[in-house]
Amino acid sequence: MRVAVITGANRGIGNHWVVRLLEKGWIVYAGYKENLGGLEVIENENLIALQLDVTSSESIEKFVGSVEGNVDLLINNAGVPDGRWRSLTEIDDDWALEVLNINSLGPVRMVKALYSKLVGSDLTKVVMVSSLMGSIDDCHMGKSYAYRASKTALNMFTVAMKKECIEDNISFIIFHPGWVKTRMGGDRAPVEIKDSVDGMMRILENHTIEDSGIFVQYDGKKVKW
Repeated sequence: MRVAVITGANRGIGNHWVVRLLEKGWIVYAGYKENLGGLEVIENENLIALQLDVTSSESIEKFVGSVEGNVDLLINNAGVPDGRWRSLTEIDDDWALEVLNINSLGPVRMVKALYSKLVGSDLTKVVMVSSLMGSIDDCHMGKSYAYRASKTALNMFTVAMKKECIEDNISFIIFHPGWVKTRMGGDRAPVEIKDSVDGMMRILENHTIEDSGIFVQYDGKKVKW
């Protein structure tokens, strides 16, 4: 059976990834920070739900220690917003650093900790759930300083890591999932969770090592850096 690891799996996009992969027969190690949320109602023997804080090396090591065998797919989905500060004077320095810690460094910690389980003869795929808001080219409105910067940093970390990981048959894909109807996205968002995840899954199925590091929307449209 194929094995997937998903962070931020208790709600929203991450939770729907869990449901869809389980339907396809995957074993899923689902990380949640504080509460089970949507994981609590999923009844499937292939679901292993474990506490995970991507800012804590100790928490990550404990989580990784529970993962048996190799991992075929890592989905770095855990993330937080920043409060949408409207001006420089409203930026909270401590929270801005925390946003960067979670959104940018969290996924890097996961790749680092799981690396020995990602390496194998078959292609391993790593999904980075980024955002159009991480695109410098698309930054027309400003605001959301820390969130934007955190996703831009995540993109750069990913492109840099792919250079090294390609030697070990590990390929990365950076996704903009769309403006999705979730707790973070809000009710006005035009994209349903199912459409977003199904679109990303279709792209992922055809993803190759030659495509490693691409930045793409859930509908297949490439995103400018």
